[in-house]
Amino acid sequence: MRASRQAALVVASGLFTATTAAMAQDYPNRAVTVVSPYVAGGMSSLLGRAVGQRLEQRLGKPIILENRPGGGTITGALSVARAQPDGYTLLIAPTTTIATNVTLYKSLPYDPVRDFVPLALVARVPEALVVYSGLPVHSLEDLVRLAKSTPGGLTFGSAGVGSGQHINGEILKRKLGIEMTHIPYRGVAPALNDAAGGHIALMFTDIPISMPLINAGKLRPIGVTTAEPVEALPGVPPLAEIGLPGFDEAAWFMFLAPAKTPRDIVDKLSAAMRAAVRDPTLREEFIRLGMMPADALGVDELEKFVRAEIQRAAGIVRKVGLAGVEQTRE
Repeated sequence: MRASRQAALVVASGLFTATTAAMAQDYPNRAVTVVSPYVAGGMSSLLGRAVGQRLEQRLGKPIILENRPGGGTITGALSVARAQPDGYTLLIAPTTTIATNVTLYKSLPYDPVRDFVPLALVARVPEALVVYSGLPVHSLEDLVRLAKSTPGGLTFGSAGVGSGQHINGEILKRKLGIEMTHIPYRGVAPALNDAAGGHIALMFTDIPISMPLINAGKLRPIGVTTAEPVEALPGVPPLAEIGLPGFDEAAWFMFLAPAKTPRDIVDKLSAAMRAAVRDPTLREEFIRLGMMPADALGVDELEKFVRAEIQRAAGIVRKVGLAGVEQTRE
């Protein structure tokens, strides 16, 4: 009986291996959906489309970008974690979804390490501190003066609780010793619109998304979040050089697949994505828009990167007092 059971297991294992090998050889034979956990108009949409166009050329099938916002990016991430692990439903996610949320939320319904396999880093995205152009603010000193003379302090927006914009705002608030009230939105685009209209005083923002409003004179950049200047914003200094020593932050964006996706499919996707990100034309476009092209790390290296980033984000989240919040309902 034991021998026959072992033989059955061997046969089943062989059938599974043969099936997954056939799936990988035939992959993809239809459109691939890439889920963005934000509303349309943000960085994940921009990057998903930019890389997706090149993936279509390499894989020979359509890449469909689908926005599934809600719950501080949890809705979109969870939908992919629960999707069939066949390579046809992927996630493009920022630092928030994969690293920050682990410590931010009291109870996170997915595990970034256990429920996903990372495929490729796309880019690092510096942010700029911008203010409504109608305010008399041209420096951090001006910002401090205005905040201290405004009853209740100033308002700042973000793409949502725990987003890079939110955390950077909390760091700014503490380092400058000023009062600021956080106003969360369901994405960067609606927050930027309110900042440009003067409904909120300031915010940190992904540079590529905010460039049209900066160029139109509706938003005024005060500084960038990276230790080095950003080519796309000439003349705008790093915040680290104008009053916030040590400030050096940039969000990253990554493609992921559900855990248990066959390794042959993972490797095929990862190779195609890394090749797309290495495209010289795309890299030049990223730099022109204010981004930093990512290193072409392999899957095993990315798994180590994710674990390290979860630990790094945990320290920052705890430092600004945001650890263990309740999940938002949107």
